[in-house]
Amino acid sequence: MNRYERPAVKNMKSEEAKALFRSGANCAQSVVGVYAKECGLDFDRAMQLSSSFGAGMGRLREVCGAVSGMLMVIGLKEGYCDVKNKAAKDKHYARVQALAAEFKSKTGSLICRELLGLPNGADTPVSEERTAEYYRKRPCMEIVGLAAQIVEDHLKVAQE
Repeated sequence: MNRYERPAVKNMKSEEAKALFRSGANCAQSVVGVYAKECGLDFDRAMQLSSSFGAGMGRLREVCGAVSGMLMVIGLKEGYCDVKNKAAKDKHYARVQALAAEFKSKTGSLICRELLGLPNGADTPVSEERTAEYYRKRPCMEIVGLAAQIVEDHLKVAQE
């Protein structure tokens, strides 16, 4: 088991997110895309919404796109709309922080460049070719699966 895999049995959303990533979707799209229907979004719209967040926000290598995707899904499923409702905002932010903390405890960071072992600073805006070498040298596919699984686990607990 590599460091990004959870010991629990893998769930379907995790596997779907990894497959979407393998098909060429970015990390954020891979998480949001598999939850599109459940979030009331058309798949294409979900892919558009999350397209800017891949590679740590457009290859800036900041917050991991899988984390951004995970939190977009939670916002769509459980977020607040009434901007004057402080209690709802506080409850939602606590949820966001708990999910981010769970992700960080499994990966060591929320930051794309740290997860990839890259130096500080933005990367070129040109995406890399998805080759066997690309997948071999990056933990992204497992990270995408982990983020989707964290969402799935959270939503199951929330329904109980």
